[in-house]
Amino acid sequence: MITYTICGSMKFAEEMKKIAYQLEIEQGYNILQCVYVEDITKLSEDNIKRLEQAHYKKIDISDGIYVVNPNGYIGESVKKEIEYAKKHNKKVLYHYPTNQLVKSSL
Repeated sequence: MITYTICGSMKFAEEMKKIAYQLEIEQGYNILQCVYVEDITKLSEDNIKRLEQAHYKKIDISDGIYVVNPNGYIGESVKKEIEYAKKHNKKVLYHYPTNQLVKSSL
């Protein structure tokens, strides 16, 4: 079974959950998801760093990453995750075509 870590902006959290479900059911992938902070909890810098480290560890143990990029949007954090994955010879899949990429400042 191929394992992917799902990556995307937290503003697309609901879509990422649905896509992860579809990938597991329809494609037979094993999807490692990020931690979704769905309430208005303000995270401390230490907590943010721990979550980031855990996410990169998920990338390390995955065969690749699956980028959820609605309207071609890829934010700065996800760009770093893509660079990290490529540097570590991980496969990078995009949910939407990448020829529509837009700047992350939107």
